[in-house]
Amino acid sequence: MTCVAVTQRVVVDPAHGVRSDALDQRWWPFLRSCGLTGLPVPNDVDSAVRLVRVASVDGLLLTGGNDLAELGGEAPDRDRTESALLDVAHESGLPVVGVCRGMQMLLRRFGASLHRVTGHVTEQQPVWIDGGSRVVNSYHNWGATEIRSPLRAWATGPGGVIKAIRHETEPVLGLMWHPERLPIELAGEDRRILRAHFGAEP
Repeated sequence: MTCVAVTQRVVVDPAHGVRSDALDQRWWPFLRSCGLTGLPVPNDVDSAVRLVRVASVDGLLLTGGNDLAELGGEAPDRDRTESALLDVAHESGLPVVGVCRGMQMLLRRFGASLHRVTGHVTEQQPVWIDGGSRVVNSYHNWGATEIRSPLRAWATGPGGVIKAIRHETEPVLGLMWHPERLPIELAGEDRRILRAHFGAEP
């Protein structure tokens, strides 16, 4: 069994003074289809780091939702938790995948600047990847058009916005689209990518 730690969005209910961790239920069947078992981790630094270390997970998945706090988001606790988990992954050599906000975390970690983008909230959008094109979804208002080593752009979208990244020497991958939300006929390539990246059994 290949187990990956999965981060969660913070949902704020001001009427009741409650902050909750939540995860799109579509992640579970998608991860199963990749040969992966997900372990949700809380947005509490000490608890999350301890859980990931004790559970001896095989990788880290940073999911979408919540803008980064520096961009006006209301979940700085999530930023701190994911930053600490990226430290653990780096120290342990764990493979990492960042999806949407997760990729934005990776971009900022390696010094890329994010700016507002338009036209990138749509159910279907072409991206150019590996010399060809494919259709994905897009649900983000922040993006990057320039990055530097050790990241390299792997896919781009309209306006030159970077849609996927890879690290030059570490098992770190970012996708700006949501593979868990894609129709099954469009998600096959993403299942193959995640399965290979995390070393799941075929």
